[in-house]
Amino acid sequence: MTHPALGTHHAGRSAGPLPTKQVRKRYWITLSIMIGLALFFAAGLLAWDNPMPVGSDGFWIIAKLRASNILTMVIVAACQAIATVAFQTVTNNRIITPSIMGFEALYRVVQTGAVFVLGVAGVTFFTGVSQFVLQVAIMVGLSVALYGWLLSGKLGNIQIMLLVGIIIGTGLGSISTFMQRLLTPSEFDVLTARLFGSMANADMSYMPVAIPLVLIAGGYLVLSSKKMNILALGKETTINLGINHRREVMKSLFFISILMAVTTALVGPLTFLGFLVATLAYQLADTYDHRFIYPMSFLIGFVVLAGAYFIMKNVFYAEGVVGIIIEAVGGITFLIFILRKGRL
Repeated sequence: MTHPALGTHHAGRSAGPLPTKQVRKRYWITLSIMIGLALFFAAGLLAWDNPMPVGSDGFWIIAKLRASNILTMVIVAACQAIATVAFQTVTNNRIITPSIMGFEALYRVVQTGAVFVLGVAGVTFFTGVSQFVLQVAIMVGLSVALYGWLLSGKLGNIQIMLLVGIIIGTGLGSISTFMQRLLTPSEFDVLTARLFGSMANADMSYMPVAIPLVLIAGGYLVLSSKKMNILALGKETTINLGINHRREVMKSLFFISILMAVTTALVGPLTFLGFLVATLAYQLADTYDHRFIYPMSFLIGFVVLAGAYFIMKNVFYAEGVVGIIIEAVGGITFLIFILRKGRL
């Protein structure tokens, strides 16, 4: 005989990723707030301080020029959010991000090396579609070679891959710092502007290459959300469920490499962004299911980028340089969430 209290005890509960009515309500309200903030900042960037009358031809010309920055933010937010969440899932570690695998260190070495060899003219050496494609190809090629080497064989495991990635990133950073010490003050000033993550670094001529890459790589990872849910359970569980763990990890890391290479080559290093966005997404989504984590992380990424850009442009008049405020405000926000909830 069924106990009558059982029906009321489980009322409103389910075995899904959002198990209770309260959790479901909180998720959709939070997502709606993020959508509202994203639209608010996007509209603000288009219309704020626009000298032309609203609705006039001049207004829309200026808004169209500003829309290129919003498109860049959408791409960067998608790359950083999806890549970081997926990377932390396949490595089963929420502390690290794809940045430690040397993408940004390699970017710094390439930019510093160009200025070191060619002088101030070296800054323009890596501008252009072909150079953008070359940078992306080099980053993806080296990372895939690293993954393939470290994850092959009996001793291959993700922990060793992460350790080697950190060491390589540190080594490349040291090389970059050494070359910077030998630059003249004028060369160093020009280089510094390139080493900050900035929307101004992006060129619209890169978009026909960047957008398809992001759609393919990001689309694969998003469509693999159910597999990601299984990979999050660990290697042994994944294998016991009949999934080739190494193959799935390698495929995921390949597409993660594409996303990170695109965003780094497009705007430069944004070291803390992915970590901040993923951490806040876990807190606000409060679910294991990547089908719900990915949208939340993307919207948080765009809100953080657009908000930082708006403040830097209209308050500090440092248009484009969003990395500074992301590091400062983002770090404080992250600490508040961790201290309130007590876990990652």
